[in-house]
Parts: sequence; C-alpha cells; structure tokens
Amino acid sequence: MSKKNSKGQSHQLATLEKTPTGISGFDEITMGGLPKGRPSLICGGPGCGKTLFSIEFIVRGVQEFGEPGVFIAFEEKADELAMNVASLGFDLEQLQESKLLKIDYIHIDKSEIEETGEYDLEGLFIRLGHAIDTVGAKRVVLDTIENLFAGLSNQAILRAELRRLFQFLKDKGVTAIITGERGDSSLTRQGLEEYVSDCVILLDHRIIDQISTRRLRVVKYRGSLHGTNEYPFLIDEEGITVLPVTSLLLDKEVSSDVVCSGIDALDKMLGKGGFYRGSSILMSGTAGTGKTSVAATFADAACKRKERCLYFAFEESPKQIIRNMGSLGLDIQRHIDKGYLQFHASRPTLFGLEMHLVAIYKAIRKFKPHVVVLDPITNLITVGTVSEVKSMLVRLIDFLQQEQITAMFTALSLNNIVNEQTDEGVSSLVDAWMMIRDIEMNGERNRGLYIMKSRGMKHSNQVREFVITDNGLDLIEVYVGPEGVLTGSARKAQILLEETGEVLHTHALSRKDREIVRKRKVLEAKIEGLRNEFESTEEELNKVYIEEEIKRGVQQQNRQELSDIRTGKNVTNVSSQALQKKKK
Repeated sequence: MSKKNSKGQSHQLATLEKTPTGISGFDEITMGGLPKGRPSLICGGPGCGKTLFSIEFIVRGVQEFGEPGVFIAFEEKADELAMNVASLGFDLEQLQESKLLKIDYIHIDKSEIEETGEYDLEGLFIRLGHAIDTVGAKRVVLDTIENLFAGLSNQAILRAELRRLFQFLKDKGVTAIITGERGDSSLTRQGLEEYVSDCVILLDHRIIDQISTRRLRVVKYRGSLHGTNEYPFLIDEEGITVLPVTSLLLDKEVSSDVVCSGIDALDKMLGKGGFYRGSSILMSGTAGTGKTSVAATFADAACKRKERCLYFAFEESPKQIIRNMGSLGLDIQRHIDKGYLQFHASRPTLFGLEMHLVAIYKAIRKFKPHVVVLDPITNLITVGTVSEVKSMLVRLIDFLQQEQITAMFTALSLNNIVNEQTDEGVSSLVDAWMMIRDIEMNGERNRGLYIMKSRGMKHSNQVREFVITDNGLDLIEVYVGPEGVLTGSARKAQILLEETGEVLHTHALSRKDREIVRKRKVLEAKIEGLRNEFESTEEELNKVYIEEEIKRGVQQQNRQELSDIRTGKNVTNVSSQALQKKKK
C-alpha cells in the first residue's frame, strides 16, 4: 500500500506481518494469523481450550511451516501434556526428539516467592532465552501466566514485570502466545495482561439449555483489521476448527448448469429439467408425505452422475434410511461402497446449533461434495430458537453457495405458529421451495406436490399427485372432476365412469350409424326402382315416337310419288319402281 506525501512523492506504507497459526478458520478471521514477533494473549475460563489452542499453534508451526517452537508450562509436565494431546494426533515426544520442539516445565511455589521477599522474572528470562536459542524457536507459548504471579498483590511490580516479559519476547523476535485465566470482572485474573498484549483472543465455553457451545472472539488486534463477531469452534480428533461468519456481500458466482432431481416428472415441472447447480432447495411437508424419499432420490441421482453427496440425517440412522429406500428400488449402499455417498447422522441435541454448523462446515471441507442433504432442518429447533436456526442456515447457505454446492433441505410442516415462522424464515433463503401436502377425500389420504417458487425458472403452477411406488417416485397428472381435483381411488373411479360413458356413447353412435346405413340402402333401392321405371317409360315413349316418325316418312314419300304421277313426271321410273316392288 502506498501513500503520497506533501511533495507528491509516494512511499510504501509498512503493514503488520503475521504468523499463520495453521488452525482451520482462525487465520481467515484474523486475516493471516497472529502478529509476527509480538505477544498475543489467549484468555478464558477452565475447559475452554486455551492450552490446546497453544499446543496446536506450536505443532502446526513445526509440521506445516517449519518453525521450531518452545512451550513453557507452569501447570502440566511434558509427559502429561504429551498424553493429553495424543488423542488429537499430536506426537510431542517425536517432535522433541527432532529438536524442533522444546517443552519446559517450570514449577513456581507461592511459598518460595514469599521467602525471597522481592519479585523478579530474570531467572525466567534466562531459562526461556536458553530454550529459544537451543532450538532456534520462532514460536513461544507460556501456559499459564497466573502461576508467575501467584500470591503477588503489588500491582506496580506486576505491571512492570509484565511489560518486561512482553518486551523480552519482542526483543527475541518470536511470535508468542500467553494464556491466562479469565477474571470475574476482567478478561484475566490480574486485569493487566490484556492492556499490554498486542492481540487478545477470548475463548468461551458456555452451557445453554444443557447444550455445550465453545466460541472465540478477537477482542483486540493492534495494527490489523479483524473479525469482531463471536465465532463457534469445535474441538475434535483433528484439533480446533473455527467457523468464520461468511461474507455478508451478495457477490457469489452462479451457474447456469442444471442438475436433475431424480424424478422425471418433477424436472419437467421445473421447466429447465432440474435445479440450478449451486442452488438451495427446500422440501417441506407433513409427517409421512415422503420428504426423506425425495431427498434420498436426489442424492441417488447425484451419485449416479458420479458426483459426491454428503447426507446429514437428524432423525434416522443411515442403516434405517438404506433399508427404507430399498422399498423404492434405490440401492443406496452401492453409492457408499463406491465412495460417492457419505452419511453423518446425529441427534440435534448432540451439539448446539453453532457446533452443528462447525461440524457440517468441517465435513464439507473434508469430503468436498457436489451435493449436500440436510434431513430435516426443523429438528434443529429443539436446540435453538427460530431466529437462531435461521441465522445458522443463513451462514450455511451462504457457505454452500460460495462453494457452488447444491443443497436440499427437508422441513416438517406442523401447521402451527412456530412452523409458520420457520417456513417464512427458511423459505425466503432458498432458491426453490416445494411442498407436499395431504389430500384427504373419499376415505383416503393421498399426497399432492406443487412448486411454491423456483428462482430463474418458469415452473408449473399445477398440483400433481405424488405417488411412492416400488420403482421409485412419480408425479401423476392432475385430474379435475365435477367436484374439483381428484386423487387416488376417486380419480380412478371418475376415469372409469368417464370411460364407461365413452363406451356407451360410442355404442349409441354405432347403433345410429347402422340405422342410417339401413335407411340409406332402402332409399337407394327405391331410387333404383324409380330409375328403372323411368327408363322403361322413357323407352316406350321413344318407341311410339320412332314409329310415328317412320310412318310420317312413308306417308310423305307416298304423297310425293302420287304428285309425280299426276303431273306425268317420271312415269316410267315410277312404273319400273312399281314393277320392282311387285317382283319383290
């Protein structure tokens, strides 16, 4: 970063160097880690994870960044520390043998301080300096600082010695962590350490409604921007995992790719042939409507595309889901065997909401799935309020969108005020929302599915009958009868009635057609008789007319001959003609 002076010349601004801790999520919160070459204070009550945080800082430094470390313990011996953190996969004895880690236990007795009469940390500085020089340490931990000042009531001496200690660590150029127990009205017992530290991290272990939750907050960080919220963190077999609050900026990348739901009829209803990749989907409905079946079918379709799917079950065990889905013709076990599907099943009361969020976040980071299923999210209300559940889901959906992971949530509809609030809170977050509702009529309970919303898609507004068969899930076209939408046996009865009416109608038409054919034949026969009669009459009339014409021609010829005889013309010819006629 550069800045111009009064003469217009630019010079580079110095920025604070940082040492990455290697603790998952913490370096993102602090934008790089702890201040390099400066002391940081980790404070909190008993059991909040101060020592573990410090140990992991040292071990990650050696293993991941090649920076040797020194751990000065005032409460636990080296072998006790090694045993305590062995369950987390940290082998302190091996690191000490490699000469990259030095663990020193210093025992300070209150009686010894009283006998001396004057308090001085010079002996600690010599011992600490020797340990740092021995391994060439870049990281140092003092755990815990209260033991240094046990029984000391002189605030002036305490403040002076604290400043000397912190300045000694700065002069050595090491990045140091000093742990301290939380006081009644201050961050530490003495109430002074937080003022002389360059960075103060507060760890908290709280119990709410019998649910344990650990949280971390950066109280102070000189010379650097940092996250100021409380962040949940989880301690498990891999150490500490901190879940940062995701970005509040709505600048996530989006995809136009479409992934199928596994139900062909539903994909057609969505208009695009499925859901957008990276979108969030909510499937809600009352108990027994088939929400888990839809979620399992969605996961099965993803695995068939050779995409990894992570299934979080809060109600049923994986074996139970595998068995139940077998009745639909879904072989879930084969996807598990091939490594495409992974289950994480637990009761919501196992953790608090924040811990569930951390566990989900960590599992996603580790498995790197393309599809995530949470079934059902409404069970989380048992460990938090509606607003807390919504806050958790906002973080989770934001994280999933950032990772371009397609997520499906199932929610139980209870038709009460709490559920309405939950639906309103959750449904506004998701990209697609589908509901399955009961349709009770004709003495039957059937299912109807419809799409409440699907962002970016021209989806169907129809209610389809949702059926669960031995060959999977299907949606049947809506059937509207005289009394409205019909489902189940009522739909079949109406179809049968209409088919029967159609047969009767066809039969009646056939009978009329045959009658018409018969009448046509009778009329054609009559027409043929009349035609024959007309032809006979016409022939008779023609015969009389011909005879009259012949007769008229003969008479005309005879008259001509008589006229010729009277006038004497052609008498000879006439006589010869008469003789010829006579001979004939």
